[in-house]
Amino acid sequence: MQLIKEYRVSEQDGKCRLLDFSLKTIELLPSRNGVKKAIKKGMIRVDGCAAFTGTWLKPGQVVSLWDLEETKPRGYEADLKVLYEDEHLAVVCKPAGMVVSGNRFKTVTNALQSNLKPSNAEDVLPWPRPVHRLDAQTSGLLLAAKSRRAQIELGRQLEEKTIRKEYAAVVCGPLPEKGTVSKEIDGKPSVSEFEKVKEMPSLRNGCLTLVRLFPLTGRTHQLRIHMAHLGTPIVGDKLYGEEGKVMRHKGLFLTAVKLNFRHPVTEKMLEIEMPVPAKFASLFEREERRWKKYKD
Repeated sequence: MQLIKEYRVSEQDGKCRLLDFSLKTIELLPSRNGVKKAIKKGMIRVDGCAAFTGTWLKPGQVVSLWDLEETKPRGYEADLKVLYEDEHLAVVCKPAGMVVSGNRFKTVTNALQSNLKPSNAEDVLPWPRPVHRLDAQTSGLLLAAKSRRAQIELGRQLEEKTIRKEYAAVVCGPLPEKGTVSKEIDGKPSVSEFEKVKEMPSLRNGCLTLVRLFPLTGRTHQLRIHMAHLGTPIVGDKLYGEEGKVMRHKGLFLTAVKLNFRHPVTEKMLEIEMPVPAKFASLFEREERRWKKYKD
């Protein structure tokens, strides 16, 4: 556990609750939900002791903010493509099949240290940390924080849903030009939008459609569940796809291709984009050859 910063309750603060004091004073936690979560996790303490949102403070007491992550990740030597990097953050391309974090050794978190440059930010994190997740089978753009301010501010943007994510996928079956999917996941509201890019006939699936996907919420497996809900599961999806149409050993045809967000320090709007993986084009070329051969 590492101390980040201490704040002393002054006479001017008077008698106040920990939640209100933290919202007013701890600039690294700008949102109410962020403060509540930090108190619940034990990141915010009063005179070194765990407290509650309703704990009453009095002048002279010390409120401290702690980083609870103690163990530095083991370094994993894996080449990650870095599309953007500065002192505060980076955007890398996560390979399909690699988990973002967890108890495994081969994670993006463990690989970040050898792929990113050291930061000279005053509030540099002990090690770079991903600020959101991608499914293990999903490839594409992933945001990582290098400074504490970036970690907190990007977390706030994710919480407020102001970071716009765009994915590319190939699905089994036809889709309209565009549409919205609203289907609860685990009892929580979940919304995704889609736009069709192109469609072609397929001997195996009837037709394949290249589609752009925009998750407006962030539920686990959201895009995979929503596409399957429409009757057009993502190609390669063993969990939600239809038996006989999975195309085993080809991987999941879902990748995060674009991120739009506000830089946590400069406040400049950034748009980071990567091309659709080559395997998408290869799939369409194979299916086109098979279809033409069948017709001939």
